[in-house]
Amino acid sequence: MITSREEVTKMIVATKITQGFTWKQIAEVIGHSKEWSTAACLGQMAMTKSQAEAVGELLSLSDEAVAWLQIAPYKGSLPTEVPTDPLIYRWYELVNVYGTTLKELIHEEFGDGIMSAIDFSMDLQREENDKGDRVSVVMSGKFLPYKTY
Repeated sequence: MITSREEVTKMIVATKITQGFTWKQIAEVIGHSKEWSTAACLGQMAMTKSQAEAVGELLSLSDEAVAWLQIAPYKGSLPTEVPTDPLIYRWYELVNVYGTTLKELIHEEFGDGIMSAIDFSMDLQREENDKGDRVSVVMSGKFLPYKTY
């Protein structure tokens, strides 16, 4: 019996590794971007029944695991303390250093509000560069103004 979404995430990651799948290949089966699909497979998004069944078929998941993929997850996979994984830490550092800059520039351009992570898209690409390849991440979130009442 599966008792948590985290168990399904572990199954997905283990099968991805042992079967040699890429996140892009899994995303093609789901029918969404590799970014959204990876987040869904890692337990941060709920899949539709057809998406969950497609992933279940590709990765030989049980019907029970497929059902767990359709449940609205508890979002936020990082611990509350500063992450120690070097790649994740650099993102934390990026927000720590540039967070106030992003906040100021968004408020100057749009007013008092936030960038949505719900009405949101992201595209991660490799940029070849003679000095070393670069990671390009483009994020687009709907602006949500604070309302007065």
